[in-house]
This record gives sequence, structure tokens and C-alpha cells, in this order.
Amino acid sequence: MKNIKLATKNTDISRVLIIGAGCAGEMVVKELEKNPQLNKKAVAIIDDDITRIGDQISGVDIVGTRNSILKIVKLYKIDEIIFSIANVSKKGKKEIIDICKNTNCKIKTIPGIYEIIDGKVDIKQVRDVDIEDLLGREPIEVDFNLMGSYIQDSTILVTGAGGSIGSELCRQIANIRPKKLIMLDNYENNLYSIQQELIRKYGDSIKMIAVVASIREQKRMEKIFDKYRPEVVFHAAAHKHVPLMENSPGEAIKNNIFGTLNVAMLSSKYNVKRFLLISTDKAVNPTNIMGATKRAAEMIIQSLNEESKTEFVAVRFGNVLGSNGSVIPLFKKQIEEGGPVTVTHPNIIRYFMTIEEAVGLVIQAGGMAKGGEIFVLDMGEPVKILDLARNLIRLSGFEPDVDIKIVFTGLRPGEKLYEELLMSEEGLLDTKHKKIFIGRPIDFDKNELQKYLIELSNIVLEEDDELIEQAMKNLVPTFISPEVANAI
Repeated sequence: MKNIKLATKNTDISRVLIIGAGCAGEMVVKELEKNPQLNKKAVAIIDDDITRIGDQISGVDIVGTRNSILKIVKLYKIDEIIFSIANVSKKGKKEIIDICKNTNCKIKTIPGIYEIIDGKVDIKQVRDVDIEDLLGREPIEVDFNLMGSYIQDSTILVTGAGGSIGSELCRQIANIRPKKLIMLDNYENNLYSIQQELIRKYGDSIKMIAVVASIREQKRMEKIFDKYRPEVVFHAAAHKHVPLMENSPGEAIKNNIFGTLNVAMLSSKYNVKRFLLISTDKAVNPTNIMGATKRAAEMIIQSLNEESKTEFVAVRFGNVLGSNGSVIPLFKKQIEEGGPVTVTHPNIIRYFMTIEEAVGLVIQAGGMAKGGEIFVLDMGEPVKILDLARNLIRLSGFEPDVDIKIVFTGLRPGEKLYEELLMSEEGLLDTKHKKIFIGRPIDFDKNELQKYLIELSNIVLEEDDELIEQAMKNLVPTFISPEVANAI
């Protein structure tokens, strides 16, 4: 995520507290000394090794442990805290930053141990602490041998390749060295961006083809399948913004349902080995058109799996930090502009994960797929959006509701307070990966599915929006109104 550029409350030299008296902390102290133009001065260091208290690093005193942070901030009139422990667990980092966020200091962090080159901290890479640092969950572990067994030396098609998830899929797939990577999107700007990024990194060592096309167009997509003969399809193309799709339900249906049906049917026809649908927790007991269309897409691929040689699976996860249109970039922009920060409801909660985790899960699930599964990530505890907003304000060096106001705007159309990862009927089955589970699929009538898809197709073809909601409820029996969901 990009750093926030905010004016500090002190235009003079910023007084800095360094957290960590190890090698990384020592590097930061020396880098600040060598770069006076930054107007930052290390005035104190804390470290949990009590035997170090009283020592100095380049004339800067080590004055206490994490338990002393609040007292030291007041005593030394600290303006900024730099977290300077390179080799630390996510949980350990969160515990210390949780203490720091109760100060009014701007909080920054150095890169991780693997980004420190030749024993030097690039002071320009010291960044603002992100909400990712507060999740306190270790990143999902991925078995690259398992992943490589079906991606390496295969022709891979990624739909929606220019989006947040699609572009990260392309990055991780390219790193595994496929025989050919077909990147497909209907928005040429984003597609061009990921294409150029990968060309800069890999040159012509990987065969990459960027294709502009809409997943809705049957003839165009068939030409692509016939020409490139993909062996694995990652289907990330979708309309995903809940309020926008409430206002344009027909577009959500055309893209998320019939676009998916088109790509899935072609995958079966052209003997694709595996088809992986990117799904969402909003498909569980959906309260909005977007979620209902994603649930319908899950039902379509589960139905096709029973009659096709292609292994059709879905991967379901929650909100992705920093993705296009997600809440974190919005909050950062609002803080940058001086507020207010807008939260829809004081009790709203969401599950969060990083883009890298989401994509690692998708690729890992593909390696375990046998066909018909809905894979679900154990995402830990959900996050209260109000807490997330307050934390981000504090991490930016401001006091919530004093320097930056928080305003509640009310739930948006189709929005529910609590997202779920599984339907109550599904339950969980373990996999060989401790963070990935399989939801037992709900049985549904395949003939009724086909009947309601035909009915829905005619409705959207005629642009008859008034009939859409009932038709979607016929197709997706778990589709309920947000009022019902939020009252539970």
C-alpha cells in the first residue's frame, strides 16, 4: 500500500523513539544520523532485553522495554516511533504496535529481514505502519512443489488479469514458470500495466500473451480457447462492488453468472484440466445481487463438475487489504484530506487477508483440487471496521474524534453487518493444509438450476430489472434480504 503524506504537528526536528536495539535498530539510528535532511533525530531506544537497558547505540540511550513505551513517549516528548526489529513474527509485531498506537505518535516500520540488503536499511524504505501489521496473523504458507506440479510447463489462462486478484495471480503464476501465460481482461489499461510489469521482470523468458476480451462474448472467447488451448483457467473476472451492482443488477448477472457460465462451458468443451473460480464470503447467505451472483457461479461450476472431465472448484475468501475499492485506501484518502473518516455502522465486521495470501490460497487449492470443492480459508478472527478506522487514524499520528472525526453513514444497499465464510448447512472438511478447509456442498436440483438460468437470461436480455430480484431468489434459495440477515 502507498504511504500517506501528512503534515506532522511539529515542523521542527521530529524526535524519534527506536523500537529494537538489535542490528536493524542500530542501522536505523546510524542512517538517521547520516541523513540530517530528514529532520528526524533518534532520542531514545527501547528493547525487551533488560540487560541492554543503560547501554547506548551511537550516543542514543536504551531506556526501557515495551512496557515503558507510553511513559518514554511522554518523558522524551516523542513525535515519531520507528519499529526497527527486522526478524519478528506477525503476532510479536502486532503486540508492540498495539502499545504504540495508544500514543499520538506517527508510527513507521523498517522493511522485513529479507528486504534488508547487504546489512543496510534503506531509510527511504522506512514506511508507515499499515493495517496489515495489526492483523497479527502469520501469512499463509504455500507448498510451491504442490503448486508447481500443475502450473509449471502448463498453459494458464487468467481472466480479469488486470484486477487486484487477477494481477497478483499473474505475478505468482509467472514466478512458477508456466509454459504460457494468457492474461485476459476487457479493460486494456490495467491489462497493459500488469503485462509491462511482468515483461520488465521476466523479459522473453516466459511466453506471455495479453488478450483484450469480454468473458460475456461466446464467439470471441471460443476463438481464444481454440487458439491457446489453456490447461488451467483461473477465473477472476467479475463485477464485485456491492452498492454499484445493487443499482445495475443486470450487469452483475451478465458478467458474474453468464460470463462465468460461458468460460466454464468452454473450459469443459476444450478439455481444460482445472477451472478455479474466485468466489467470496458474500456468496454465503447473500444479501445483495453481487453475492447472489457469486453463489450462482459456485452452483454452476459444481453442476458442471459432475458431467465434465474438467475439475471445477471454487475458492472463497473475505475482503482483500488494499484491493481496488476496498476500505483501507478509502480511509487513507480521507485521513490525508483531514477527515472525516466514514464508517457505515459501528458494529460492522469483516474478515481480512492480504492479496498475497488470497492468491496463495487460490493456487494452493488448485494443487489439491479433485473437482467440485469449495475451498475456504481459515481467516482467523473478524475485524471490526470501526476499530480498523480508529487504528489507522492513530497510526497516522492523529487522535480519533479529536483530530480526525469518524462519521457513521448507515449501511449501504445490500450490505450486512456480519459476513460468513460457510453456509450453516455446509460444515468443514480438513485438507492437508492447516489453513484451508473444504465446505460440504449443499445439494440443489440441477434441472431447476437450468430452468432458472434460462428465465434469468431472458429477463436480463429484456433489461427488465423489476423481475430480477425474484428470479435471483428462485435461482439462489439462500438469497435473503439484508434486513433479515442483520436482525439475526
